[in-house]
Amino acid sequence: MVDRETTRVQLELPPTSMARLRELRDKTEAASYSEVLKNALRLYEALIKEAEEGNDLIIRRKSGERAEIKVFL
Repeated sequence: MVDRETTRVQLELPPTSMARLRELRDKTEAASYSEVLKNALRLYEALIKEAEEGNDLIIRRKSGERAEIKVFL
């Protein structure tokens, strides 16, 4: 087992944000809120990197239509 240094972070979230975090944990079957937050940070970091490089985020809908997603306004 690898020994990892960690830092405990305490968050204060309003009820609506806590409900969103709980829903994401349940939908993704994450083992913990920490896992949800780590995954969210990875995704956020990747989106910022793409935006910094001048790239757009495009999704393809079920209909086949493509739509640009504005992450950073």
